[in-house]
Parts: sequence; structure tokens; C-alpha cells
Amino acid sequence: MQMTTETKLNLNQETIEKLQDLIRINIDSAKGFREAAEQLDENILGEKLIQLANERDRQARELQEYVSVNNEDPVDEGSYAAAVHRSWVKARSLFTGNDTYAIMAEAERGEDHIKAAYEDALKEEPGTAMNDILLRQYEEVKSIHDNVRDIRDSLKS
Repeated sequence: MQMTTETKLNLNQETIEKLQDLIRINIDSAKGFREAAEQLDENILGEKLIQLANERDRQARELQEYVSVNNEDPVDEGSYAAAVHRSWVKARSLFTGNDTYAIMAEAERGEDHIKAAYEDALKEEPGTAMNDILLRQYEEVKSIHDNVRDIRDSLKS
């Protein structure tokens, strides 16, 4: 049995499945940021959240390209669990009067989730052909996570 070396143009199925998971979570994160931006009256913070959503969209598109060049159909929507979570956040905001701190606390919790997903992908698939891209995206994820956390912390009364 001859083993083929994995390249970005010849990914194994496990790597493709992990990329699909990361695509979903990036799509979920982008939707979450957009919904949070809609709930906030503050234009500057809302604009910042839209920028973060656009960054997540870019990350998802980058991963989708690698899935596509490997003759697979990339996922193009988030997960059901994230849709449920966003609905809960929306409902909660009705009770808290669109409390900016509460919204940012939920955004930070979502960022914990995407950060953990990248950490898992890097642990489960070390040394894959996608490692350099996943490491770069993970650094971007950590930066956004820390940014959201800092915004949340600045809103504590």
C-alpha cells in the first residue's frame, strides 16, 4: 500500500472534514457579529462588529477554496446549534434592553468557542498540508477574541 503525501491540492478526508467544521464556525461567528451589531445602537461598536464579521467571512471563504480545489462541495451555512444560540442571544437582549455588556459577553463566549475549535483542529491534525493556514487563521481568531474580550471588559460598570 502506497501512502500519498498530503498537499493542499490533495487533502485527505479527515482534513477536509475539519475544514468544513471550521467553515461552519466562521460562518456562525460572522452571523453572530452581524446580529449583535444590529442590536447595538452605538454606531462605532456596531461598525467594529461588522468588520469582525467580514474577517470571519474572509476566513470561511479561504477555507472553502481549499475544499473546492479538492473536488468537494464546501459548506456554505452555519450549524443548527449556532442558530439556536443566536436566537437565545436575541431573546435575552429583549429582556436586558439591548444591554451592550450582555451582548458583548455573549460575543466573547462565541469567540471562546471558535478559538477552541481552531485549537482542536491544530491538535487533531498536526502537520497537515493546511497547518500554516490554520495557524495564521488561529492567530487572527485569538486577536479578535482578545479584542472582543477587551471591549466587553471596558463596558463593565
